[in-house]
Amino acid sequence: MATPAPNPTRAQVPPLGTERPVVWPRRFRRTLANGLEVALVETRTIPKFTADLYIRSGNAVATLPGLAQMTATVARTGTSRRTSHQIEDALRGWGADLSISAGADTTSVAFAGLAEFARPLLDLVYEIVREASFSAEEFERERRQKIEGLRIDRTTPEFLAAERLRKVLFGAHSYADYAPTEQQVEAYSREALIAYYRENYAPANALLVGVGDFSADVMWKEIEGAFGDWKGAPPERAAEPEPPKSHGRHVYFVHLPGAVQTQIVVANMAITRRHPDWMRLALANNLFGGAFNSRLVRNIREEKGYTYSPRSSVHALRQHGFFSVSAAVRNDVVAAALTEIFYELDRIRALPVGEEELADTRSYMSGVFSLGLGTQDGIAGQLGGVLLDGLPEEYLEKYRERVRALQPSDVLEAARRYFDSPNAQIIVVGDGEAVAGQAALFGEMEKFDAQGNSI
Repeated sequence: MATPAPNPTRAQVPPLGTERPVVWPRRFRRTLANGLEVALVETRTIPKFTADLYIRSGNAVATLPGLAQMTATVARTGTSRRTSHQIEDALRGWGADLSISAGADTTSVAFAGLAEFARPLLDLVYEIVREASFSAEEFERERRQKIEGLRIDRTTPEFLAAERLRKVLFGAHSYADYAPTEQQVEAYSREALIAYYRENYAPANALLVGVGDFSADVMWKEIEGAFGDWKGAPPERAAEPEPPKSHGRHVYFVHLPGAVQTQIVVANMAITRRHPDWMRLALANNLFGGAFNSRLVRNIREEKGYTYSPRSSVHALRQHGFFSVSAAVRNDVVAAALTEIFYELDRIRALPVGEEELADTRSYMSGVFSLGLGTQDGIAGQLGGVLLDGLPEEYLEKYRERVRALQPSDVLEAARRYFDSPNAQIIVVGDGEAVAGQAALFGEMEKFDAQGNSI
């Protein structure tokens, strides 16, 4: 048999196909008489129902750091009608799952199951947000587990870096409390959880997003039947102090004896999703370090081998946002890695991006967005984010169009405004004897132990 002739085009990367349109299913919105905001999306591809009930309160408004998360955790363990075991048995019978968690600004009850069991699942969620029993036994068990978890966290460089970063960026603002201390968890009381629950778990402080195989007309009735008796006004919010202004680079070193790797974070304040520059900043971030083929990854991962997973991110909280660059590197390349991070930051702030690189990043953003809409979870998450952040009604429909319209000047302007290299705050977590000298090359340095104490 003759050997086939080599195909010179086989090694070439095929061109991207034409971007296919995203056909959005119809959305329906309504607010119940008790103030509960509801958004529904009909998708008939699989016989499933997926939803998120968002409480517009989180750890930032709690009386102690992390109290909102503990409230959510214990609320999940039982109601006035069902024990923890009965909840799990019911979920298994409906082919469903349910989780509840709290971030800085929001508490989320995420639940999903077979569409035919949507109503009993909604009834269970109502029980959890209205009739949680807060058993003393469950509370104590969860508190002990939280303390044990914190002891493990304080041996983890990523946790220590994130904790110090929040304190550095936010100062006296409640966003500075990334996690509680063991002493603060010891100070939790069942009564404090109940007080937080009663004040914040209110229909006028909530948003329900449902996606799935249902008729919206029927689902309105089910939701009204499950949540119509829920009562409560939105809680009052106290004014917060402004985060501190940073002037010049500063290094915050957390000593973790014996660490064989060093966690680096470089960060500065930025903007929220409501800001008109958000899309430009998101594109600049993906080009810089937010995507796997970004400049930061090519530089310190592929070319130099300093780290496996460098990453940059833009973080949008309700009141403020920030930009960060993070990497776990070998102890012997801490200074070299920081040098390259600042080189890439300064380069993207100084020089316009080329059209080919820009086109690749636009395609990446558009593709990730489209992939995220391929599941009920993805649709619910995207819609929930838009509604929680108060974004325009057509935000999702126009997302890809807005991405395609971005130009090199948008990247340059966003990088100059929001990648604040001259005033970046530097967090380094590692063995002081091995790497503190390298970190000190990049600015005045303060040192802390793993418990957050100055040393």
